[in-house]
Amino acid sequence: MSTPNTPEARLQQLGITLPAVATPAAAYVPFVRTGSLLFVSGHIAKKDGKAWVGQLGAGIDTAEGQQAARAIAIDLMGTLSAALGGDLSRVRRIVKLMSLVNSTPSYTEQHLVTNGASQLFVEVFGPEVGSHARSAFGVAQIPLGACVEIELIAEVD
Repeated sequence: MSTPNTPEARLQQLGITLPAVATPAAAYVPFVRTGSLLFVSGHIAKKDGKAWVGQLGAGIDTAEGQQAARAIAIDLMGTLSAALGGDLSRVRRIVKLMSLVNSTPSYTEQHLVTNGASQLFVEVFGPEVGSHARSAFGVAQIPLGACVEIELIAEVD
């Protein structure tokens, strides 16, 4: 049971259950800690347990892209939780997100897609811990044809 006003309590209020850490699909680890920084490997968007495939500007609109980014944020928090022994209160700051958006050359709303993740981090951790620096890039392709991939850096206890 989570105490009031913790990240876990906010997740519960939002009806969000964090997933287990996904097994890496290649030669990397899900996260690396060095000092007080935790680097979380890129997570691709998933829908119904499979890669959320598509390209922004060609079949996927900005609103759906935001949903995909939000789903990634949930997966990233699952990895953060696992890295911290199940205690998200150990996160001192979400430092940075880097978002890769599979998009057509003319699509220019990558930053709006990434808001789907950014806004959830602020909802769960509050503005002082959840607000972060960010980059959002349009790319020609992402592994498995996924529409969005996001990686994260957090400061932790």
